[in-house]
Amino acid sequence: MRRKMGCASMIVAGLLCACAPSSAPTAGPAQPLDTREQKPAVADPSAPVASGNTPAAADVAAIAALNAQFDPGRDPVADLATAKVEAKRGGKRIVLDVGGEWCSWCHLMDAFIEGDAEIRSFRDANFVWMKVNYSEDNENAAFLSQFPAIKGYPHLFVLDADGTLLHSQFTGELEADKGQPKGYNRTRFFAFMKDWAPPKAP
Repeated sequence: MRRKMGCASMIVAGLLCACAPSSAPTAGPAQPLDTREQKPAVADPSAPVASGNTPAAADVAAIAALNAQFDPGRDPVADLATAKVEAKRGGKRIVLDVGGEWCSWCHLMDAFIEGDAEIRSFRDANFVWMKVNYSEDNENAAFLSQFPAIKGYPHLFVLDADGTLLHSQFTGELEADKGQPKGYNRTRFFAFMKDWAPPKAP
């Protein structure tokens, strides 16, 4: 009986050995848990456009900021550098929209473009639109001195992607006819944009 029990013990021990893993994995030292608050990445609108052909979040924010508002604190030289990079990358031209937050016709133009999906889409596909502030706080005289004299506001300058002036547009010529609601004439405004859009590759 003892012999049978001894044999049985040996068989069980053998089976346990056969089922056990050949070598137990060695556990590394425990790492402390990172309990710091994880904040999402935020695009810096002041960051330059420098990501080649794939716009990064910072690029998108920087480009959007160019047309956000007439800001006397913005640097038009730096803004134009950003606009040139985006224009070259996207095969677009640049429009300098000169005016100020004080200018009712400037706000009418913004509302006119934003309220017309076809014109807005055409603008975004063909131009980098950049606001340049002109106000008592900051006339941006040094920057604007390189362009023709301005008769009234808003005023539009069309530039090539390298910053070369192509056209100076007095926006009074684009306004709605007398007797019509105050604003801009869609046919004339759209014709202006089409005339100065970059030529399409054949």
